[in-house]
Amino acid sequence: MSSKDQNMHDEQASELNESQKVQTEQEMNAQQVEDAQANEQALAARIAELEEQLAASQKTEREAMLRAHAEIENIRRRTEQDIEKAHKFALEKFSNELLPVIDNLERAIDAADRDNEQSKAMLEGLDLTLKTFLDAVAKFGIEAVGDVNVPFNPEVHQAMTMIESPDHQANHVINVMQKGYTLNNRLLRPAMVIVSK
Repeated sequence: MSSKDQNMHDEQASELNESQKVQTEQEMNAQQVEDAQANEQALAARIAELEEQLAASQKTEREAMLRAHAEIENIRRRTEQDIEKAHKFALEKFSNELLPVIDNLERAIDAADRDNEQSKAMLEGLDLTLKTFLDAVAKFGIEAVGDVNVPFNPEVHQAMTMIESPDHQANHVINVMQKGYTLNNRLLRPAMVIVSK
């Protein structure tokens, strides 16, 4: 082989090496592009997953916050109701202690001799005392249950006996043996009554 042939052969070999290098570089670039795209897709998938987790977390947090606000509102409302009941019915025990006093004043008035001139002044005093006493307790929500000729109501009446009465409708109060009382529409003591059959 001549030196010219040798040079040509070397040039061809170097061209081949150059083309192989270019081809190898192109393959490497293509591989890098594929790797970058795969990496980008993996990152996009991870971002989407994290965004879903964030949205779910925000939804859970929002629901928990709404539940907490609702619970706080319920506690506030219950507390207000408890305070209102405490104010309304704080006098319940005291009121129960006053009922025998009212009963005794009424018994004294019923037992007094209205025809006796000497006891008229005392009887008037007892009447005024009872009226003043009933007015005072009425200001605090205590009301008497003692009407006759009204339908029997088991929520405020306690039937002591039932009798036949042509003058009254069936299941109506004929007579009140002992008055009942309510405090702000809550029963303190039922009225003891006689009921018609």
